[in-house]
Amino acid sequence: MNALVVIAAVHVHGPRIDWRELSPFVVLAGGALVVLLAGLLRSAIARERIVPALALLTLAGAIGTEIWRFPHTALIVAGAMKIDDLGLIVDMICAVSAAAVVLLSWRAVAPRDAGQGEYYGLLLFSVLGMAVLTSSQDLVTLFLGLELLSIPLYILCASEHRREGSLESGLKYLIIGSVGSATLVYGLAMIYGATGNTSFAGIAAALSHHLGGLTLDDPLMLAGIGLVTVGFAFKASVAPFHQWTPDVYEGAPTPITAFMATATKAAALAVFLRFFNIALHTEHSTWAPMLAALAAVTMIVGNVGALSQTSLKRLLGWSGVAQAGYVLTGVVVGTRVGASATVLYLMIYLAMNLAAFAVVHHQELDAGDDQMGRLAGLGSRSPVLAWSLTIAMLALAGVPGTAGFVGKFQLIVSLVNGNYTWLAIVLVVGAMISLGYYLRVVAAIWMSSPATAGGDVAGAGALPGGLAPIAGGSPEADELAEGGGAPGSGSGGGAGSGAGAGEHSAARLVPHLEVVFVAAVFAAACVVFGIIPQPLFHLAAHAGTTLTGLF
Repeated sequence: MNALVVIAAVHVHGPRIDWRELSPFVVLAGGALVVLLAGLLRSAIARERIVPALALLTLAGAIGTEIWRFPHTALIVAGAMKIDDLGLIVDMICAVSAAAVVLLSWRAVAPRDAGQGEYYGLLLFSVLGMAVLTSSQDLVTLFLGLELLSIPLYILCASEHRREGSLESGLKYLIIGSVGSATLVYGLAMIYGATGNTSFAGIAAALSHHLGGLTLDDPLMLAGIGLVTVGFAFKASVAPFHQWTPDVYEGAPTPITAFMATATKAAALAVFLRFFNIALHTEHSTWAPMLAALAAVTMIVGNVGALSQTSLKRLLGWSGVAQAGYVLTGVVVGTRVGASATVLYLMIYLAMNLAAFAVVHHQELDAGDDQMGRLAGLGSRSPVLAWSLTIAMLALAGVPGTAGFVGKFQLIVSLVNGNYTWLAIVLVVGAMISLGYYLRVVAAIWMSSPATAGGDVAGAGALPGGLAPIAGGSPEADELAEGGGAPGSGSGGGAGSGAGAGEHSAARLVPHLEVVFVAAVFAAACVVFGIIPQPLFHLAAHAGTTLTGLF
């Protein structure tokens, strides 16, 4: 009886929850559940119009609450998460990316195949996982955020379940992503075993004060850091853990590929910044050479791998590998300037890639595949799309006058100031190599016509093997010469729309206004922020100051 009285007298206190600080997470979680339920509506119009509209409204609400809390710093959920400018900016990057994906998916095949409620609900849950990941201050919340980010993406990659390429993409990403997650959690367990702490601040204190004789030379700690680095590298497409990237990017629905290329990379590199520059900042001289070597290898491997690609999605996949190497250089230097340059480049990378993927998606919707030969004559058929893709390619290459040049310049400045001049040289060499494939895309747009694009296997008006049809040779050849595609052939591309190969390549494009809007807006951003970058500098500086352990 006495024991029962004692138990009853105990007042259990859980962690204090600040709902104002949690508002972005609450909006995303609540909106995702509402979207799932709305997807059960019987009306096709409701599912195809109301559900994506609710998803856009949820993302707008999340961005609004993030702007409301900016600039701000607060520890929440017993210190397991931190709302600060770095997390808020990266959360906004992810939410903007998701909003663009909703527009790109409006008339895509994937939501109809998977179900609108499930498709957009999973997209919102993935954004929620990214928000948890970028705000994590504890090994447990870090892993929870990573899994909440990843599991919806495994399904979304395979959402066009009637198409073999999409199913293959989802399976590959599931297997390789699971290996990356298992590697990461094993490394996190080793770090906990070595330090006795799961919080980033506790790990930093254990290292700085050598608690229990702990140093970064401890084998358990070293093994843990190595495994955690590998786990992060899988998610960020850092070489040599990048092999999944081109295959998954090519097979997944293009809107989901765009989301993975921008939002997932931003979240992964943000947690790179947090973990290494908070938990391990006192041992910067030990881990920085390892990350510098990874960044150098990634830049070279990504750029060289892209040179031989004819599929635009595979080309952008290899380009994304190289870009991950560029962004990782900002983590290497371990300074506020480096952190600011990293966040700046992530914002710019969002605009460059969304502009490019929007044009690729439009090409798939219209012509049925993503082969570079389909770009022939795009300048005359759709000047808006042609200029959008041209600007995106020039920005990715780092041509002056574009935002991409500003981003690369800031990374180079941070590397030189941080005594990593050799890595800055590798970055410049990588950018020079990238001109070989970015300018090839530009040449395909402006210097080719459908009648002369037969050199590409999938080019407009080409026979199998890239041979040009001979007029008068046969009725089938005449049909090919007029741009009708192989007799009886359907779509061979990732859009799965069933459009005949080359159906519109020699004629006008069928307008998909929401896709053109996304391409034009983000291409314009690449130009505007290339000329007036001060607003981005201001935001990036806010993010750099939140990492208080840096100098």
